[in-house]
Order: sequence, then structure tokens, then C-alpha cells
Amino acid sequence: MIHVLLAEDQAMVRGALSALLSLEVDIDVLGSAADGEAAWRELQRLKPDVLVTDIEMPGLTGLELAQRIQRQELPIKVIIVTTFARPGFLRRALDAGVSGYLLKDAPAEHLAEALRTVHCGGRAIDPQLALEAWSEADPLNDRERQVLRLAGEGQSAGDIATRLNLSHGTVRNYLSEAIGKLGVANRIEAYRLARQKGWL
Repeated sequence: MIHVLLAEDQAMVRGALSALLSLEVDIDVLGSAADGEAAWRELQRLKPDVLVTDIEMPGLTGLELAQRIQRQELPIKVIIVTTFARPGFLRRALDAGVSGYLLKDAPAEHLAEALRTVHCGGRAIDPQLALEAWSEADPLNDRERQVLRLAGEGQSAGDIATRLNLSHGTVRNYLSEAIGKLGVANRIEAYRLARQKGWL
């Protein structure tokens, strides 16, 4: 029996995934969570074999959950089910130890197949997306990504400096580096391009 936890912030999608997987005789949905923090608590309480998670959720993202699982060396496999067919997201997911990456518009039976594959130690990743993920490297480092994400959310350099405990000049330097690496004119274009590529 494959024990699964679902993490998905959209109630209708969460319910549909749970109902779909409950039809499989070898899959047991232990529970579900509507945000990343709740998912993290449920992971520790229920100890599933596999976490099926979206990427963008309140609290922690699916990628951040995968990173925590990897850092704490928990014996839990991760499958991401998302609308984001972006190579940058897949690349970051693979770096975080994710074993499966499926798009929400894939046929429903693919999820059960992916769960069985991942549970047995394999990987379930869209081959075309996997190919694209390694064709263009993410030029940003973690700090540039963090600063650019906050700038894209409308925070000023001063606000970002306070939040990240950095100097105003250091924040400006990180933004300038990110803009230069992405070859754009300003922080808004940098944010838009990085998000489009899945690097944020």
C-alpha cells in the first residue's frame, strides 16, 4: 500500500485528487493540507510514503517543502503536480530531490502510475520538460532570487534591506546583478522574465 499526503491550496483540485486516488486499490490517501505549513505539520504527524504537492501555496511552496524533506533526510518521496510547464521550476524541483513532476493537464491515470513508479524508487517526469530544463541554466543565485522576488512584489530596496537584514547598498547591488545577468532594463522586467522562466 502506498500512503499519500496531498498538499494543494485549491479545495476543488484537492478534493478531485483525493477522490481519484481513492479509487486505486494500492493507494491510501492519509490526509490533505491547504497550505505549505499545514502540509509540513501533517508530514511529520502522518509520515506518508509520498507527498503530492502543488508548487505555489500559501506558507511554504511545494519546492520549499521538498527542500525541507531533503535537508532533514526524511524518507518521503515528492511528486509535484502543477500548471507550471516551466523548465526553471523543474530544474529547482530536481535539485530539491523531487522524484516526480506532472502537469495538471496530463491524463488522470498518469498520477497513479507516477505514484507507483516513484514509490518503487523511480522517477516520473515529463521527458520534453526534462530536456528543456537542462537547456537553459538559471543565472541567479539564491540571494539575487530572494531580493528580486521581493522587489517584484512591490517592496522598496529599503523594505527588502530591513526584511533580509542587509544594507540598502547590498540590496541595490543584488538587484543590479540580477538585472545585468538577465539582460533587461530594470527590476520589473527582471522579475517578469525570471518568473516566466521559472527561476523565482
